[in-house]
Amino acid sequence: MIGTVSIGLLALLSLSIPVGIVLFLLGFGVDWFFSPFPLTKGLGNLVWSTSNNATLIAIPFFVLLGEILVRSGVATRTYAALDRWVSWLPGGLVHANVATATMFSAISGSSVATAATVATVAMPQANKLGYDPKLFSGAIAAGGTLGIMIPPSINLIVYGFLTQSSIPQLFLAGLLPGLLLALGFMAITVLICLVRPEMGGTRRFFAPVEMLRALFQLIPILLLFGAIIGTIYKGWATPTEAAAVGVAGAFAIASLFGGISAEMIRESIVGTIKITSMIMLVVIGASFLNFTLASAGLGRELSTFLESLGMSPLMTILVVVSIYIVLGFFIETLSLMVVTIPIIVPLIVAQGYDVVWFGILMIVLIEMALISPPVGLNLYVVQGARRGGKISEVMLGTIPFVLIMLLMVAALIAFPGIALFLPTALQ
Repeated sequence: MIGTVSIGLLALLSLSIPVGIVLFLLGFGVDWFFSPFPLTKGLGNLVWSTSNNATLIAIPFFVLLGEILVRSGVATRTYAALDRWVSWLPGGLVHANVATATMFSAISGSSVATAATVATVAMPQANKLGYDPKLFSGAIAAGGTLGIMIPPSINLIVYGFLTQSSIPQLFLAGLLPGLLLALGFMAITVLICLVRPEMGGTRRFFAPVEMLRALFQLIPILLLFGAIIGTIYKGWATPTEAAAVGVAGAFAIASLFGGISAEMIRESIVGTIKITSMIMLVVIGASFLNFTLASAGLGRELSTFLESLGMSPLMTILVVVSIYIVLGFFIETLSLMVVTIPIIVPLIVAQGYDVVWFGILMIVLIEMALISPPVGLNLYVVQGARRGGKISEVMLGTIPFVLIMLLMVAALIAFPGIALFLPTALQ
């Protein structure tokens, strides 16, 4: 069954069939060839119950929030403000790329949207100030991956929905690893630029008064993040309600900076509809595939098979990590996550691991897939914003940041408390 599903997945994706349709086709295949019961008779009820879940309403809200901030020009002001604060470090504006990506990750929930935002704003500066194109573009691609780790994350919402785990707990668990990754990206940039100063462009220093003035540009974004996350953890709002609060806050910020217009609102709504439709088709297809795989007894058979191999829990995790790294080269990230959850998560939980902890480990591996050729979406987003040069430069530029992600994977396995400290402390 695993072989058939895996080969079918790669074959159908290679034909450029939309991912959501592929998941439905795989579900039909499992039903026809491996199930003694006609599972497709429950398809209508499954589609309705999945799409009718109130938790998923958070997805269009968070997408709309990011669309408003990007299209209203708030991103440009945020980048300029962070430039004043971090450009004195070896690496200069490269740190502004990472810092801006980190801040927008805390409000957009999407890695591709974060990478596109920062790339559009930052790329014109790269050639003008003499930065190495590989390091500069690689930092944007890597920084953009934080959009699915730092809360609120659309991918964590999907993971929580598919595994029936706590989304607030997942948000808390992703905060510290996300910030540590951002610091790791900046640390490796400093190290590279100390060894090869010519790669870091010109370090710039600003007067304290100008830095404080720039800080006022960041206050609305910080308040928005506090409003979204604070209302969830204070118990004042569910993630869905907090997302609605975030949209209202984004409109307020856009109005404050004079970025509201009829065209901006239209583009934001159209962009939200397109992205949400794609995500929901994938989620519903994944739910159907999960249902057919579980009904056909895959989880039970896999558990029995692994027990017969006698692998330790650590060996199981290392095998799973290897599988994700390899699959990340070939499968789009959201698809990779939703296809593997019904197979992998039950095995991991059966080995005694925490489902929230594994969600964060999975997200780090998914982040690596976002900047791994040949299908790493962030690579193409950044290359599109460059309007010149070779995509191989972006790929080479991400290598140091992939190493930081691998270190984070090792750290999460060795010290699970990195992910579980905040959820445990704030229970």
